[in-house]
Amino acid sequence: MSDGVRCMWMRGGTSKGGYFLAEDLPGDVAARDALLLRVMGSPDPRQIDGMGGADPLTSKVAVVRKSDRPGVDVDYLFLQVFVDRAIVSDAQPCGNILAGVGPFAIERGLVHGRDGETPVTIYMENTKEVATATVRTPGGRPTYEGDAVISGVPGTASPVPLEFANVAGSTCGALLPTGNVVDVIDGVEVTMIDNGMPVVVLAAEAVGATGREAPEELEKNEAVRAKVEAIRLKAGPLMKLGDVKDKPVPKMSLVAASKDGWALDTRTFIPHRVHKTIGVFGAVSVATAAMLEGSPANRIATLAPGERKTIAVGHPEGETSVVVEMRGGEIVSSAILRTARKLFDGTVF
Repeated sequence: MSDGVRCMWMRGGTSKGGYFLAEDLPGDVAARDALLLRVMGSPDPRQIDGMGGADPLTSKVAVVRKSDRPGVDVDYLFLQVFVDRAIVSDAQPCGNILAGVGPFAIERGLVHGRDGETPVTIYMENTKEVATATVRTPGGRPTYEGDAVISGVPGTASPVPLEFANVAGSTCGALLPTGNVVDVIDGVEVTMIDNGMPVVVLAAEAVGATGREAPEELEKNEAVRAKVEAIRLKAGPLMKLGDVKDKPVPKMSLVAASKDGWALDTRTFIPHRVHKTIGVFGAVSVATAAMLEGSPANRIATLAPGERKTIAVGHPEGETSVVVEMRGGEIVSSAILRTARKLFDGTVF
């Protein structure tokens, strides 16, 4: 550690964190986690002695290696470094950090950049599923300049479309872990769903919220927080996740009818802080829940007809549009647009 570790810091979607080659980190998991806690400055609410930004969204890590899997370019392991606890978790994926994996892989020479655009096929180790990121590469090198806009990120950047197939049940074993569109926990109707991210979807009004509060307002509402956490702890075992007291999943997404023209509004506990926007896979799971007839999300959502829908999921900073295709009640594919930007490349201590 005294000699430092090679690292690229990137913004991926509405998150940011450290991107490492697997070969540059200790092979022993305990030693790796200790190093990453040190890098981020955890545990400390301000992460003052590290690179973390005192927020779960800025305390993230991507570990990338060239893949030996047929048809796959790179393997990607996502690690959530807790801010105020000495925990490094691989219990969830992260689609925002995923947005930076393609450019990073090309920058590090793991993937040969084409002139124009380069598709990068990524095996997500957390969920054992595959995603394809399309990176703009004029002259074979990633460009971060462009005109794409995503809510929660100022300005514009080069677009990074992400396409997913077969991510349903990637963590819980089934799209609906209990087999039900609607379950009742503590008297509240919920949809427990996993289309890339385990999420419990419930009406905001059912726990005394509106679903349009600022994140800080919800975090200060002890009554709402207590109800949401009580439901989460009971949902964990039902979703085949076991005891989730010290796990970052399931996420808890409160939904409400939108007043801004989106399909629906969300406020998402991740699981104890409230997301400033919404995670990629969280948005995919909520959008999928909205397509399931009778679910709390479906009852309040405004949706276009057809099996393939573009669903604008509202959040505190705007909206995240998800394209979901269902046929015969089965998920066919999901897609979302993200952006990424390289912030620095060098050595972290």
